[in-house]
Amino acid sequence: MNPAKASGCGKVVVVSKRNPDQTRARILQAAFEEMRRNGFRAASVDQILADTGLTKGALYHHFPNKAALGHAVVDELIGASICHAWIEPLQSTKDPIAGLLQLLESIPPEKLAAVAQTGCPLNNLALEMSPVDDDFRQRIEAVFRAWREGVAERLRAGQEAGYVAADVDCEQAATFFVASIEGAMGLAKNARDSSVLLACVCGIRRYLESLRPAA
Repeated sequence: MNPAKASGCGKVVVVSKRNPDQTRARILQAAFEEMRRNGFRAASVDQILADTGLTKGALYHHFPNKAALGHAVVDELIGASICHAWIEPLQSTKDPIAGLLQLLESIPPEKLAAVAQTGCPLNNLALEMSPVDDDFRQRIEAVFRAWREGVAERLRAGQEAGYVAADVDCEQAATFFVASIEGAMGLAKNARDSSVLLACVCGIRRYLESLRPAA
C-alpha cells in the first residue's frame, strides 16, 4: 500500500506502515541495554518489551527465543560496534601505530566514565557466557578474532611501509593490544574508577611506540 494517498476531499492522508526492520532494530537495542545492565542470564524479556512498547508476539516474530536474541546482539550490535570503533578507523591511516594511538587519545571523558561503571559489553558476556554456553562463546570469539585480525592486518601493512619494525610479530602484537584494552576496561569496572583505565592506556601507548623501527 502506498503510504500517502488522496482522500475524498483532496487532502493527502498519511497511512502508517509497519517497518519490520525498524522493529527488529528497536528490540536489539533494548536487549543490548538490558544485557549491558544485568548480563544475559538476568536480562528480563518483560523489561525489553516495556522499553520497546511491543508485545511478546512481536518479539518472538523476530527472535524465536531469548538465546537467539542474545546471539543477534553479539553478532549484529556488539560486533558492529567493535568494528566501527577499532577496525574501520585504521583503514584510512598509513601509520597503524599513529592510528591506534589516536583511537586511544580520542576516547571522550564520558565514555571513560561509562566504562568504569559498566565495563566492555563484549568482555562482560565473555566472562559470563563463554564458560557455560558454547554458542555464545563461538560468537564472542568471532568478534574478538575479527578485532585481532583487523589490527594485525593494518600492522602488517604498516610494516611493509616502514612504520612498524620488521621483527614485530603482528598477530602477537594485535592480540596483546586487544587483551590490554579489554583487561584495562575490566580493571576500571571493578575499581569503579576511570583513572585505572587511563593508567593502563598510558602503558598501552608505550607498548605501541615500542613497535616502531629503531631510529
